[in-house]
Amino acid sequence: MSETITFADQQADRIVAAMSNEEKVDLLSGFGMWKTAGIPAYGIKPIVMTDGTYGVRYSIPQIDSDERGGMDLDAFLSVVNQRASDVAIAWGEMKPATCFPNGSAMGNSWDEALMRRLGTLLGKECRAMGVHLLLGPGINLRRTPLAGRSYEYYSEDPLLTGKLAAAVIEGVQSQGVGTSLKHFACNNSEVERTTMDSVVEERALREIYLKGFEIAIKQSRPWTIMSSYNRLNGVQASQDPWLLDQVLRKDWDFEGVVVSDWHGIKDRPVSLVAGGDLDMPESPRRKADLLAALNSGSVPAEVADLSCRRLLDLIERCNKGAEAPVPLYTPKEHHAEARSMAAASMVLVRNEGSLPILPEMREILVVGRDAGTPVIQGSGCATTIPTMVDQPLDELQQALGPDHSLTFRPEADAETLMLAAKADLVLVFTSTEGAYDGEGSDRTTLALGPGQDEMIASLAAVSDKVAVVIACPDAVEMPWIDAVNAVLVTFYSGQAMGGAVADVLTGKVNPSGKLSVTFPKRLADVPGFLHYPGENGRHVYGEGIHVGYRAYDLREIEPLFPFGHGLSYTRFAYSDLKLSNSEIGLDDEITVSFTIANTGERAGAEVAQLYLQAPGKRLKRSPQELKGFSKTLLQPGERRRVEIAIKGSDLAIWDPALGRWVLESVNARLVIAASSRDPRLVTDLTLKPSVLPFRRLAYDTQPAYVLPNEIACEHICAYLVARCNISSEDAMRMLDHCSNSFFGIFTSLERRLRLSIPEAEVAGLIADINAAMDTAEARL
Repeated sequence: MSETITFADQQADRIVAAMSNEEKVDLLSGFGMWKTAGIPAYGIKPIVMTDGTYGVRYSIPQIDSDERGGMDLDAFLSVVNQRASDVAIAWGEMKPATCFPNGSAMGNSWDEALMRRLGTLLGKECRAMGVHLLLGPGINLRRTPLAGRSYEYYSEDPLLTGKLAAAVIEGVQSQGVGTSLKHFACNNSEVERTTMDSVVEERALREIYLKGFEIAIKQSRPWTIMSSYNRLNGVQASQDPWLLDQVLRKDWDFEGVVVSDWHGIKDRPVSLVAGGDLDMPESPRRKADLLAALNSGSVPAEVADLSCRRLLDLIERCNKGAEAPVPLYTPKEHHAEARSMAAASMVLVRNEGSLPILPEMREILVVGRDAGTPVIQGSGCATTIPTMVDQPLDELQQALGPDHSLTFRPEADAETLMLAAKADLVLVFTSTEGAYDGEGSDRTTLALGPGQDEMIASLAAVSDKVAVVIACPDAVEMPWIDAVNAVLVTFYSGQAMGGAVADVLTGKVNPSGKLSVTFPKRLADVPGFLHYPGENGRHVYGEGIHVGYRAYDLREIEPLFPFGHGLSYTRFAYSDLKLSNSEIGLDDEITVSFTIANTGERAGAEVAQLYLQAPGKRLKRSPQELKGFSKTLLQPGERRRVEIAIKGSDLAIWDPALGRWVLESVNARLVIAASSRDPRLVTDLTLKPSVLPFRRLAYDTQPAYVLPNEIACEHICAYLVARCNISSEDAMRMLDHCSNSFFGIFTSLERRLRLSIPEAEVAGLIADINAAMDTAEARL
């Protein structure tokens, strides 16, 4: 928990004890769309919350009035269905706020300090608007690039996701503003998102889909967690005691408030018992259901009382944060910071010499409507009314000055192609079709917007100096990639995108972003392709733990651009890899150190990535897994020592049979890389076991899995000696004779010995063997 002290325990207990059931229901329910209920009799003040994973989305009519907006479906849908292209319509109804780079852009920064700064600025803007709780960040994994809300999320990798999210949370909460980490869990698609059942096996849940939440929660202690709309393995996520109580509270020690996604609760009494504290927004029906359950005793009073105490703590913490002086800033100051963040997050994925723009490139042709009206953000409840918007064409002209002639054409007609053939550089600004995808609707293709792939191909046919700038929510296909000279992917870079693009294209800023997702060559290469988007209300995550780059590596599929890829205008050399210890156990920690040198002529930042390559034994592992990263800024010729600390627990895998994290004894490798497909340094690492390399025994365990287990063999031989009056040597020979049997060990022994071994008779033997294995593991 945060060190901030809230309602004293005795005071909170007295308030809760004095409250009627009606007052408890009010406290545990929203007041209208964006507030909690104030209860003046107990000094309980309301708090204001609003959306904003990359910008504060303040609805003036819904927040400033005391009308019960939560009961107005049209008001709710107007938020969810907001199109990024229609933000001008909301002027006057929404307070302008800095539209920072969206999550899929910021994820490419791989920069925890920058993410912390983003959180700090978001917190300041919340304070200025009187917002107590910001409903973000969103960290659902980008399992498929088609997902409509991918633009809000950081990565396909849980470690990168969790670390970046933790930094944002720390920044926001440093300003006395709460956060709501969302959407918990497995809300990875917008198809039937309030009813779809995400069917995910436990190991994939623990290692992939829950891991980012675990990392962020343990590091940054967000004040609230938002439960997701979907079902998870048959249970509504907002009503799942395994998810909200066992995992979140018991396993991870989360002590904050669980708030529902808006209208995400189907059965309010069940949700409360499962651990869902706050029901948003206000719903007369759900309030009545909860009141009836409290009055009848079907929901125990102590369950509601515990949630009420959590709410009191949250409300007091939020109001305490609001007492500090409101931080001062100007929209221009935050716009400048947004520009810097956008430039640090753009990814130069291809460059054969066209970039940066050189003085001799005097005649520049700029093609594409997006150069004048840029696509800066996605659609949905995160959509922000920007304080100002840079135009790429204007910013580029200003950055280049009068020595360069810029000619603008919105599309590639015959005259444009003639100009392209003569130009020193052709800059093509493109984007994906954003009219329908976003919150509530997935993309249907990885292509660019209608006609844009053809436009690029036609320009590349007449010029070998084509550079493409792409605004997109997630990965796109590039069928023309080999014909163009350079590609800069901006993702959705926010209101300062135009200035940031100019900074990168002209070389004022050296690109340092690296892809936080894999770009496939075609949609069919995406790991979840065969299972997406599900059917009959069930979406089976059939690829298991092999998500993103893990699957491309395992299946040996060449991506368009690998995870972690990104080019620079300078060069970096890696050397002198050292480990503080060549072996690591589950409870150990080691330091990985190496040197990075800037061997080029420009200052630049390099993202070094640390991967573990560990062959699985009983449990299969992906070929490699990201276990650390560091972004280092270097001047030309500068060398710097980089250190990355890793814990043994960071390298563990989840064993569903044992229900815990384990390390198997293997000889592994640590790889320092510039991308998942660009290893630079390699060293060996021994993983010390925290688990025996044998399965727990059952009646029908096959001999092939019993004979290597010395503990099992010793106990079974002792049993056979006593039961059959034979020597230990003969007993072991009997076991060995069963080695080629595909029946269970005891069935095989029955046939070899021609006697009956009832299952009930050996139940104690099996229990003894498994207990002995537990004891042996405890000594590891």
